[in-house]
Amino acid sequence: MIRPLPALDHVVVNARENLAAAAACYRRLGFHLTPLGRHTIGSMNHLAVFAADYLELVGFEAGSAAARGDLLRSPAGLDGLVFATEDADAVHAAMASSGVATGEVGEFSRPVDLGAGTADARFRVVRLTPEVVPYGRVYFCQHLTRPLVWRDEWRHHPNGVVGVARAVIAAVHPDATAALYRRMFGAAAVRTIEGGQSLAVGLSRFDILSPKALATQLGTAVPALDEQPARMVALTFRTLSLAQAGRALQGGGVAFDQRSDRILVAAKDAFGAALEFIA
Repeated sequence: MIRPLPALDHVVVNARENLAAAAACYRRLGFHLTPLGRHTIGSMNHLAVFAADYLELVGFEAGSAAARGDLLRSPAGLDGLVFATEDADAVHAAMASSGVATGEVGEFSRPVDLGAGTADARFRVVRLTPEVVPYGRVYFCQHLTRPLVWRDEWRHHPNGVVGVARAVIAAVHPDATAALYRRMFGAAAVRTIEGGQSLAVGLSRFDILSPKALATQLGTAVPALDEQPARMVALTFRTLSLAQAGRALQGGGVAFDQRSDRILVAAKDAFGAALEFIA
């Protein structure tokens, strides 16, 4: 069996019925968002597209939640960590061989307005089951039409962000939470760090931190665990310039904590996900 290599495709903030409010919030945070997209599976989204990955704000219209029960089951805020693949079928087989439960390979699309017409951005996904990931949604995404997502006009942001540096999962038992990723990608992909475990995801990483370690790193900016054993809580973005990120946040009227090596925005000011900016 050949295990897939962990590579980041995108991260997801679940806005549920409040996608318009989430989009307004992230524009104030200095992100340039794509026009509203409508999936054939019933959800809607906006993207903040970076050099090689992206942030997705996803939601659904009031009264249409049944079409995306996974979004309704999942908490509002940061709820999706998505790995990239070029072969969804091979990933599906590899997860089965590793004893990681997934659904069947799914396919969907959304139209993209190109100005002179529209074209369908098409995707194939392999989703881990909620029993395997009770703290959010983890899945693989295969892009069949990459040029319809990574368009240069969407990659430039007032806050200077060029990519996702890390996602943070809070966990009462980090080693137990990290066991899933060892099964998925092999033991060597996960290493022990101070206060938890870390999965190398291409040039990014997923840190799984104890509440104590999380408090040391991010203070009260992160949402509380609320008696959950684990929760996705924070994102770190790499920006061209902390000064540029700070100016964008000031222009948007967003409160932030500026330090010499980073800027921190509390989850309450970023639709449920603490945001860290580094240069």
